[in-house]
Amino acid sequence: MTVVPSNTFAEGAAAQAPDLVDPFGRHVTYLRVSVTDRCDFRCVYCMSEHMSFLPKKDLLTLEELDRLSSAFIAKGVRKLRITGGEPLVRKNILSLFRALSRHLESGRLEELTLTTNGSQLEKYAGELKAAGVRRINVSIDTLDPAKFRAITRWGELPTVLKGVEAARRVGIGVKINTVALKGVNEDEIDDLIRFAHGEGHDLTLIETMPLGDIEGDRTEQYLPLSLVRARLADRWALEDIPFRTGGPARYVRIKETGGRLGFITPMTHNFCESCNRVRLTCTGTLYMCLGQEDAADLRAPLRASPDNVSLFEAIDAAIARKPKGHDFVIDRRHQRPAVARHMSVTGG
Repeated sequence: MTVVPSNTFAEGAAAQAPDLVDPFGRHVTYLRVSVTDRCDFRCVYCMSEHMSFLPKKDLLTLEELDRLSSAFIAKGVRKLRITGGEPLVRKNILSLFRALSRHLESGRLEELTLTTNGSQLEKYAGELKAAGVRRINVSIDTLDPAKFRAITRWGELPTVLKGVEAARRVGIGVKINTVALKGVNEDEIDDLIRFAHGEGHDLTLIETMPLGDIEGDRTEQYLPLSLVRARLADRWALEDIPFRTGGPARYVRIKETGGRLGFITPMTHNFCESCNRVRLTCTGTLYMCLGQEDAADLRAPLRASPDNVSLFEAIDAAIARKPKGHDFVIDRRHQRPAVARHMSVTGG
């Protein structure tokens, strides 16, 4: 199946659609689109081992995802990230990348990118590059194959590393994402820095977030990156740099390697004041904040009319409700997740 770009996206008229500005003056220029809640891993900090996924009939079609993404691009979104679950397990997903690449060619979209666990990357790296993907994020939390299997429950590290190499070989820039987990991989961060920078990749460390029931106590996983950075500063020369990718990471350059190290700190130092992003699920639900339950149904206006008038109105109304920040907290007084839905539902 090939995604045919929707004729309802009126290129000329859409270019006049007003930009998205939230109540706090923040311009929304970054859309993360989850194309599936399914994943071929079961990472211990992300989801339960025994997950129940959405019936496939409840998902938007790839054509509908194209139309919704295009509507946001018409309203000023400049960066589009495809996520899941694991996006590359969705059938015919490359046809969506190929369809969306027209916005790169027109100049309306600056970047089309992807977050992946790497399991399917060796197979699809060449096609992703041909569709205009120039940079991707790959999740790797350990370089120990046995520990990798334990963290992901189902994943195989050699397969992921082959995918990373395939991406590098075709010229796609890779950023390694590592969730810092207390007592699990905190003693491996130096090795991950050496690995990533030695291969020419950026590395970003991420604090675990209280999303969804994971059949465990997150206080046992949570490792503050303020502590990690202080430890790293004892061994490496860290220089703050203004480099940004459009996301929440704040970067340093490590003098000894010359590489970049990012920190995503939703718990110890939230980045809400500069938030420029919203998340669209595979069912057409728009979350204006990862850490809040408020959401907008875009599927109904999408399907109600062949033009985008009602859809634009629904998007505008949603952005007008974008909150100032999230309510994440992890401590032993808060045993329940701050948000009931899993990361795979919202889009990783």
